[in-house]
Amino acid sequence: MSRVIRGWTVHGDGRAPAPGEVVRPDERLSWGRTVGLGAQHVLAMFGATFVFPVLMGLDPNLAILLSGLATMLFLLMTRGRVPSYLGTSASFVGVVAAVRADGGTSAEVTGAIAVCGVVVALVGLAVHLGGGRTVSAVLPPAVTGAVVMLIGFNLAPVVAGTYWPQDEGVALVTMVVVMLTAVAGRGMLSRLGVLVGLVVGFLLSLLLDVVLGPITAPDASGTVSTHLRVDLSGVGDAPWIGLPLGTPEAPGLHLPAFSASAILLVVPVAIALIAENTGHVKGVATMTGEDLDPYLGRALAADGIATAVAGGVGGSPTTTYAENIGVMAATRVYSTAAYWVAALVAVLIGFCPKFGAVVAATPGGVLGGITVVLYGMIGLLGARIWVENRVDFSRPEVLVPLAAGIVIGIGDVALKIGGGSLSGIALGSIVVIVGYHVLRRLAPRDRSATPENAPEDAPEDAERE
Repeated sequence: MSRVIRGWTVHGDGRAPAPGEVVRPDERLSWGRTVGLGAQHVLAMFGATFVFPVLMGLDPNLAILLSGLATMLFLLMTRGRVPSYLGTSASFVGVVAAVRADGGTSAEVTGAIAVCGVVVALVGLAVHLGGGRTVSAVLPPAVTGAVVMLIGFNLAPVVAGTYWPQDEGVALVTMVVVMLTAVAGRGMLSRLGVLVGLVVGFLLSLLLDVVLGPITAPDASGTVSTHLRVDLSGVGDAPWIGLPLGTPEAPGLHLPAFSASAILLVVPVAIALIAENTGHVKGVATMTGEDLDPYLGRALAADGIATAVAGGVGGSPTTTYAENIGVMAATRVYSTAAYWVAALVAVLIGFCPKFGAVVAATPGGVLGGITVVLYGMIGLLGARIWVENRVDFSRPEVLVPLAAGIVIGIGDVALKIGGGSLSGIALGSIVVIVGYHVLRRLAPRDRSATPENAPEDAPEDAERE
């Protein structure tokens, strides 16, 4: 922590790393260039960090503010050794939609998020005390991939039933823009597909309102009515500077409430957060050439605490961002100074309610075009974990519990227990985790001890967004 407080050593001439060199976490370029790099990190995290709160019905301003504070906490707890930005986690979107579908309130959503954060923090403590093998022993790649997959694909009905029908034409255009930007874009532009798609879709919706007038289509609740695509009525009344209090539809600062049913739905997402953090720490270690395994527990604990605090004040959950790791890979600058700059900028943006009001006015059709790509990518990240770790599906003790759990999660299968029920993501995750470990022990010994089951194999990199 002392390095973070005292400052950073200037790398070389302070202009750029020489060929074959990197700017290490405890180094920096000139402050002018460092501020510029911080701005790049803000752009990289920006699209996802404010889109995901909108999808969860939470205040994007508060999410931006908390992402900055969470990043500061992360840098302090990892002693400035693990350069990462903590933005809004996409993995919670599906479970939050499930909570709201069951009648859950925003307070119950954020209460469950806080509990999930506590779970991740406790896992971080266990990893810090017991070593990184603790994670892979309980959550091997086969299990982690399955849980991430069922969380992502569980969102498909949300796209089909809520966002896409609000404006199918705008949704289609937005989707195409996101895809083209991500694939055909060069440099930083390729990492801003979500942001570019949102801006293009927003402007297109404004243009259609002027040229064609109101649209007759369902709103987010499914009620068909005639209305403008973009409702900017709340922007004029919003102050430029103030606390992120949000709106009735997307509340900002508020106290959480705790519901057992909501908590059961949300807590399994801890597995995705653990997989993301583990993969990102290992990815940064590979790029910097440093041994960061001793800091894995600290990283997990920091993200857990940040998520718990965010839920405690009514905000969105956090996770480390692969987008920002991509910026480091492109620039070869791993300085934590740039992350401090990005975090400070995020905090300043968070205190601008007018910005939040503009974001809250994003049309449903635009969100439909974005989410059809994002939700699919979340699910496919599970497949990526399987591929990178060479999970062997020829073994029944792997194939059977994963297959059952994934179908339960995606199909929202329910199991009534007493006066309540387990369903969807919660039940699917339980079937995957418990079924995998139990069946592995029942399998013939010569078939159960293969590389992807070995305790030393930790989950590899799993991106968010």
